Amino acid sequence: MRIIPTLRDTNRTLSFRIGSARLAVLLNGVALAGHANPPTFYKDVLPILEQHCQSCHRPGEIAPMPLMNYRQVRPYARAIRENVLQRKMPPWFADPGVGQFANDPSLSTEEVGTIAKWADGGALAGSAKDSGPPRRWTTGWNIAKPDSVLTMPAAVQIPTAGDVEYTYEIVPTRFSHDTWVQSSEFRPSSRDHVHHAVIYVRPPGSQWLREAPVGRAFSFSSLQGEKLKRDAKWTDSDVLLVYAPGSSPDEWQDGIAKLVPAGSDLVFQMHYTTNGRRAEDQSSIGLAFSRAPVSQRVLTLQLTNDHFVIPPGVDDYRVEVRGSLPNDATLLSFFPHMHLRGKRFEYNILKADGTKETLLRVNYNFFWQLSYKLLHPRELPAGTRLQAVAWFDNSRNNRHNPDPDSAVRWGEQTSDEMMVGFFDVAVPAGTDKWRFFQRPQ
Repeated sequence: MRIIPTLRDTNRTLSFRIGSARLAVLLNGVALAGHANPPTFYKDVLPILEQHCQSCHRPGEIAPMPLMNYRQVRPYARAIRENVLQRKMPPWFADPGVGQFANDPSLSTEEVGTIAKWADGGALAGSAKDSGPPRRWTTGWNIAKPDSVLTMPAAVQIPTAGDVEYTYEIVPTRFSHDTWVQSSEFRPSSRDHVHHAVIYVRPPGSQWLREAPVGRAFSFSSLQGEKLKRDAKWTDSDVLLVYAPGSSPDEWQDGIAKLVPAGSDLVFQMHYTTNGRRAEDQSSIGLAFSRAPVSQRVLTLQLTNDHFVIPPGVDDYRVEVRGSLPNDATLLSFFPHMHLRGKRFEYNILKADGTKETLLRVNYNFFWQLSYKLLHPRELPAGTRLQAVAWFDNSRNNRHNPDPDSAVRWGEQTSDEMMVGFFDVAVPAGTDKWRFFQRPQ
């Protein structure tokens, strides 16, 4: 996953390149004492599930079981109780003491207590009349109904075993005018095999992969000529969306959007992993267009260090990267990315007096890679110095470690490692992307 170019700051790089017994009366701050009127499913529990759980726990989505009605939920009452008490569900890995995030699905102490009391009180159904109108979901999507759905033209065959090279497919948008995309969502057809996807915007004037085939999949090895092979490893094209299992769709508030110029192609960069089962994938992206005038354009940038070596057996190896913003921008969100040895990740602002302000600290989970959207976007003046820090566990204590006896370097496969701190910023809508990277004299 790497795109360039780079912004240099004191030899560091800011770039956009391309995881039971009954509990005590008080547990995790949740009071579990009974009361005269135990909670019921329809009145008390269903609203919590609709707000916090059903985006994943409904038919066709990523979670293993739907939680849409009493019949579906009742068999899992005890398991749901344990998972919410232990704060395992809904998944959220940010340090609660650092920052506030608009997409934090965590349950309040009161909501956790309600679910625990409901399970302890016999998981009663109650009356369906006590529930409000059911939440309406767009079938097949977590964003509003897309205005355009673009699908890879050819299915990719995924073998049962072995490494799979990054696979590319070029998808013409055929947009006749510049299009502002307010929401976008990536939908793999074989979720179990998609390690990640990056969707690039290739405007009509770009020469990137210009000689590559359209309408079928290709990889580095299948390309002829040194330029095309370089293009498969490097691009300065804009990023429309980054996807990994668990990541949220991009959804921006009115007046903020990403730009897809008229006549652009989308380039799907797909990283597949094998799992012993042969499959095929034909992924899609859904785009919802802005209905309001757009005043700010979203750019996806990244802090990346690709020159580390993690020694064998080390359980807390630190890697960092620093860089500075070339112009004013509004910070919107974060998306950290590592592989199987990833342990923690944080983003900081480095101040002139030598102190730092931590913006996000995450206990990293490779199998559920979340984005973190600021509740209050942060204005960052030109020259703001940013730092990303990652910690890796290359020891035998890491049960997901492919090889604790070997040193680990940057690489594309999950047995390798990555250290990528994606982040989204908003700039004035009329800003040319490359002009943003030109530093004032």
